[in-house]
Amino acid sequence: MSETIILGIESSCDDTSAAIIKGNQILSNIAANQSIHNEYGGVVPELASRAHQQNIIPVVTKSFSKANIQQNDICAIGFTRGPGLLGSLLVGTSFAKSLAMSLDVPLIEVNHLQAHILAHFIEDANPTPPEFPFLCLTVSGGHTMIVLVKDYFDMEIIGKTIDDAAGEAFDKIGKIFDLDYPAGPIIDKLAKEGNSNAFKFNKPRLDNYDYSFSGIKTSVLYFIQKEVKKNPDFIQEHLNDLCASIQKAIIEILMNKLENAAKDLGVKEVAIAGGVSANSALRQAMQDNQKKLGWNIYIPKFEYTTDNAAMIAMVAKLKYERSEFTDLRTTATSKYDL
Repeated sequence: MSETIILGIESSCDDTSAAIIKGNQILSNIAANQSIHNEYGGVVPELASRAHQQNIIPVVTKSFSKANIQQNDICAIGFTRGPGLLGSLLVGTSFAKSLAMSLDVPLIEVNHLQAHILAHFIEDANPTPPEFPFLCLTVSGGHTMIVLVKDYFDMEIIGKTIDDAAGEAFDKIGKIFDLDYPAGPIIDKLAKEGNSNAFKFNKPRLDNYDYSFSGIKTSVLYFIQKEVKKNPDFIQEHLNDLCASIQKAIIEILMNKLENAAKDLGVKEVAIAGGVSANSALRQAMQDNQKKLGWNIYIPKFEYTTDNAAMIAMVAKLKYERSEFTDLRTTATSKYDL
């Protein structure tokens, strides 16, 4: 029997992406970004859904071309049903349903958060995939959570943010500094030239594995307002040190809870996923804990950290093997429990 070939479609936020997977190997992973949101300092849902409509056919066409296969070669179509921006999800869902109907192939719905975690099982995501059970810190602009992964589709959220996501905190703090959107990668770059011990910011005190990032954002805002009153050029003069200090604080908050969860549950297999898993300081903290705490760590390739269709195709492949298909009457949903 020939290997399964599946088309994956991702449209949960502002990236339109399509990928082809054969077995566990990604043949193509194409994405169109939406730079229009930069001037607004965040994603504008109406503009995002319009851009998806313009991008989806070219992106899917290019994914087939790069994979060097025909539409009739695919066995199924996987798509992001949620969570995400409803207008954006509707574009991907409608397109996937229409194409599945025209090609007479099964349709497979995918949970976007589940896909970030299961991206670790793509053939070239890691030298070896994680072993069950493992902990996965899933951290992005919209989500921050610690997930205990017992099997491919047996996951338990043991901690999550009670307010802002970590990526959202980076972006909001970046706005205070008048940095472009998204600010996370810019802060990461500037932090490399700064002193991470230059400034101290308050960290939340929560008893369980839950996170909170609104407090550090407010702490930075008040601190900056106070300093700028004394010196209008304070941000410009101390930008690298500010970025380094803030990044250190956010990474310490993330890692502290993850370390506690791993210790309490006796888990040594630890992974990170989501857009913020591309952050160099977070990756370094994971590597430090590999040596210090004896963790087996799993850090995905950069292309599988941001929203991408390869991870959607991976989950669709796993569901295809289990004959978990979706009715054509399915609809997109902005909320979709893990």
